[in-house]
Amino acid sequence: MFTGIVEELGEITAVETLGDASRFRLRGPVVTEDAKHGDSIAVNGVCLTVVETGDGEFTADVMAETLKRSSLGALATGSRVNLERPMALGGRLGGHIVQGHVDGTGHIVERTPSEHWELVKISLPGDLTRYVVEKGSITVDGVSLTVVDAGSDHFTISLIPTTLGLTTLGFKQPGDPVNLEVDVLAKYVERLLGTSTPPEPGEPVS
Repeated sequence: MFTGIVEELGEITAVETLGDASRFRLRGPVVTEDAKHGDSIAVNGVCLTVVETGDGEFTADVMAETLKRSSLGALATGSRVNLERPMALGGRLGGHIVQGHVDGTGHIVERTPSEHWELVKISLPGDLTRYVVEKGSITVDGVSLTVVDAGSDHFTISLIPTTLGLTTLGFKQPGDPVNLEVDVLAKYVERLLGTSTPPEPGEPVS
């Protein structure tokens, strides 16, 4: 489990194609300090398993399903990525509960700078709209953020200087893809209430 508090802005140093998968080598001296084979590290919000570590770098295998459903397939050597280790038991939950399981991808629609912060509009896939609410939590490229405004096909977030300077969200431009993970608590509530699939017109509701 993660919290959406990015520890380090890492970099892809190599991408190896393995047929129906890819192996990434990533530089991240902070997150690899105590990492070992089999550990988890979130890369742009996607939970990946460490294969090897050494000299401040680690490798991770990314299967075809992950490449297809997340923005990791667009990464190349030199791409910068957000990195976070799992939360230690007894640690502070600085953001919110993040699983590292991407629900979908959106893209940056527009950026509106201010003197000390920036408002960013991000597109939202239709099947995720019901999980996103004003002042609720959402994870964008692994960053825990608060929704400012929630529309039918988009949402907005406000980014403070720290987030702009220490994560990928500081330099992504309109059109760039981002990974989205909605609040898992909303999905559990939906499941418990039995409302995950809206009824068709005229269909009885049990």
